[in-house]
Amino acid sequence: MQDYYNMNQTTLSIALDYQPEEHHSARYINQLVESLKLKYDYQFGRPREYNLGSMLKLVLLAYCYGIFSSRKIERFARENKPAGWLIADQIPSYRTICRFRISDELATLTTDSLSQLTQYLRQNGMIDDVSFIDGTKILADANKYSFVWKKNTIRFDKMNREKLVDLLGELHEAKIVGEIPAGSELTPELLDIMISKVEDHLVVLNETVEATKQVSPNPAKQQRRTVKSQKRKLDKRRDKMREHQAQQAIYGQRNSYSKTDYDATFMRVKEDPMQNGQLKPAYNVQIATSNQFITGYRLFQNPTDTRTLQPFIEHLKANNVLGHTIVADAGYGSESNYRYLEDEFGQHTVLIPYGTMLKENSRKWQSDDRKVMNWDYHEKDDYFINPQTSGLILMLIVNGLISMVLPVTLKNTLPKSMMKIIN
Repeated sequence: MQDYYNMNQTTLSIALDYQPEEHHSARYINQLVESLKLKYDYQFGRPREYNLGSMLKLVLLAYCYGIFSSRKIERFARENKPAGWLIADQIPSYRTICRFRISDELATLTTDSLSQLTQYLRQNGMIDDVSFIDGTKILADANKYSFVWKKNTIRFDKMNREKLVDLLGELHEAKIVGEIPAGSELTPELLDIMISKVEDHLVVLNETVEATKQVSPNPAKQQRRTVKSQKRKLDKRRDKMREHQAQQAIYGQRNSYSKTDYDATFMRVKEDPMQNGQLKPAYNVQIATSNQFITGYRLFQNPTDTRTLQPFIEHLKANNVLGHTIVADAGYGSESNYRYLEDEFGQHTVLIPYGTMLKENSRKWQSDDRKVMNWDYHEKDDYFINPQTSGLILMLIVNGLISMVLPVTLKNTLPKSMMKIIN
C-alpha cells in the first residue's frame, strides 16, 4: 500500500533535540574548538552578538564542505542541520561572517588556536617531535599586468630630480626663488616653500598687470604667463616626487609590487602555460607539518625559500610549535642558514641538504680529480694541493714584491687578483 504524501498535513514533532552521527565532522570540530579554551573578552564597543567559538565552528565546517563564500556559508548555516547544531541555531548574516573572517581577532585566534591545537595533538600522541618545512606560491587576487618595478621608480625619480634642478635654475635666474645650497637634498617640503614664493611673485605680477592694462604688448602679461607655466611644472614635479617616495615606502626590501595589492610581489609561479617565465603577483606561503598536521604557517613576500627560513623558524619557536628535528629540502640550504641554525639551535637536529649534495655524493663526482673538493686540504694553512699537478707554484704578490710562495694551485682565502701561477 502506498503511503499518503501531503506536505500541508499537520504533524506533531516528537524529536526535541538533534545530535549528529557519532563520527560526523561536526562532532570533531566541536570537540576541537571546545578543547582550545578560547576566551576573548570585549574591552571596547558593543558586546558581540555571536560567540567567537561558534563562528569558528561554522567556518571550519563550511570549509570542510568546500564552501568559502560568506553568502553561501549563511545559507549553509540555515539549511544544514549539523551546522545549526554547532551554532545552536543562531544564524549569523553573511556580513557578520565576512567581518569575522577579515577581522584582526581571527588572525590572533588562528595563531593561538593553531598553537593550542599542536599541543593537543602532541599530548594525544598524534604528532611527533619533527617539523617538516616547505613552501609554495599562491596567486594574489590582483591583475597580472598591474606591476610596479623598483628600478623604474629609481630611474624616473632621478629624471624627475634632474628636471627639477633645471626648473629651479630658471626660476633663480628670473630672481623668483633663491639659490639652493650645493649638496642640499630636494624634498617635497622644500618644493612647497619654492611654490609659495612663486605664488607670491604671481600676486605681484597680477597687480602689475592691473596697473598697466593700457600697455600693449604688456611685458608683465608675458612674464606672468611664463611664471604660471613654471608653477604648473613645479607642482607636477613635486607630485611626482611624492609619488616616488610613496612607492619606495611600499617596496621595502622588494623589487616590485602590484598596484591593486600592495602586499603582493611579482614572482614566477608553477602555472606558466606560455613557458616564458612570466611573473605574476603572488605570495610565498611557508608551512610546517608533523604527521600530516599543519603546525604553523606564515606568508612571505620573498620569491625564494632561502631567506624565509630564519624568520619562519623564529615564528615557530615563538608559538612553541617547533619540533626538535627540523627537516627541509635543498631550497633552504645556504651558508647563512646553516650558520644561523648551528648558532641558535645547536641542540636541534637539522636535516637540510644543500643544492649539490646528491651530485657531490655520486661516484663520478668523487672520482673526478678536477674538483677542488677532491684535493688534499691542509687545514693549518687553509689551502688545497692538486695531486695530479707538479711543477706549479702559487706566488702572493703584494705591492710588486713576492711575499709568499706555496706549492699549491688554489688558496681559497686569497682573491684571484692577488694570485699568479707560473711553471
